[in-house]
Amino acid sequence: MTMTRQIKLGLSCRYLGYHIAAWRHPDVPADGALSLQHFLKVAKQAEAEKIDMIFFADSVGVREDDLPPGSAARSMKNAELEPTTLLSAIAACTQNIGLVATASTSYNDPFHIARRYASLDHISGGRAGWNVVTSWSEQEAWNFGRDQHFDYDTRYAMADEFVDVVAGLWDSWEPDAFLRDKESGLFYDEAKLHILNHSGRFYKVRGPLNSARTPQGRPIIVQAGASEPGRDIGARAADVIYSSAYSIEKAQAYYADMKARAAAYGRDPAELLIMPGVTFYVDETMEKAKAKQDLLQQLIDPVVGLSILYHHFGDLRDYDIDGPVPEPKNAKVKSLADNLYQMAQEKNLSIRDVYLAAAAGNSGWTIAGTPESIVDELQKWAENGAADGFNICPATLPNGMEDVAEFILPELRARGMFRTEYEGPTLRENLGLPLPKFGDIAARHTCKAAAE
Repeated sequence: MTMTRQIKLGLSCRYLGYHIAAWRHPDVPADGALSLQHFLKVAKQAEAEKIDMIFFADSVGVREDDLPPGSAARSMKNAELEPTTLLSAIAACTQNIGLVATASTSYNDPFHIARRYASLDHISGGRAGWNVVTSWSEQEAWNFGRDQHFDYDTRYAMADEFVDVVAGLWDSWEPDAFLRDKESGLFYDEAKLHILNHSGRFYKVRGPLNSARTPQGRPIIVQAGASEPGRDIGARAADVIYSSAYSIEKAQAYYADMKARAAAYGRDPAELLIMPGVTFYVDETMEKAKAKQDLLQQLIDPVVGLSILYHHFGDLRDYDIDGPVPEPKNAKVKSLADNLYQMAQEKNLSIRDVYLAAAAGNSGWTIAGTPESIVDELQKWAENGAADGFNICPATLPNGMEDVAEFILPELRARGMFRTEYEGPTLRENLGLPLPKFGDIAARHTCKAAAE
């Protein structure tokens, strides 16, 4: 008898949801992105439902281009809480759910990141995770004394070294290094302290980290790179990969590639979890599910809609929004622009139709349907080499988490695909990952070089 595969689930909680008009939904608190209580409500419900982790993407700048002018003022992506601060507060009010946040390797120092996430791991009892990003926007560079962002090769080379330094700092102390023996007067065992003494191309860090070994050995490392250097960093250093795919075929190709890369670094591929992002519009009937999606689509301000298309087609304000789509002009990503234009031509779509179509899939893989039809798709991906689990990107919060609890999780559990209780107190245990070995991340460079 074939066992149904169990999956892992994360819940992405940035802003008020992943739909561009989420803040205008009548059931969404428009000021929620600055409210601890808003996110705490979501976190507690996710924990009650035994979700593996909540995740907060982040940037160190307002990343909305005001193109066309007036669009940024109509966007919710401008004011939010610093995520590790927020997660520290959530940690004090929860017990089991994993707490993952983004931090950039371009605009932080390794020591700061190592200390910040080690502290979160101690505060939470072993539930912290660091999502590694290199940043991409000029707006972030402008906040750190730079006129432009680091070039592609430089920022990934920095990230590769940055991860080694952070992992090395997390290995500063062995698990039983701190004796705290009042009788002998010995606070720690000197033989169990390790000085990093890193000196590389970008960073020089002596160490040690002024934090003990954390409850789960080290915080979980998450990564989402789709580029070649990004994939290599993820395959070598990450425990979890957040991927983006619009079809099972592309998801399978990415999954196979990442597992093979992990093996090339001497890793057990099963210890690298691939979790594609997915947005649900779900209800008891397809009609009700589509109505939820249609409501959000109707709330998109036309100027915001035009901003979605700006980098593909230029400024379209002088065109009839319900008229035909012009040919792309100076597109940032020509392939995407050409695909949108071809779709418009084949289906006779207006400018409004195209930005609505683009908005519908803004978070990646988007599904509208019944619990049965959606879980059919999740099971298909999980059992056919496309995913180890999923990073749920709700269109709105808190509604999206409520829909997951009401519709998706009961169907997953009915099929034996998701837990009814947590496996342990740490995120690492709940993800089914072993305790890390000292120096393992840096040593994988050598493993791959030897294999080649």
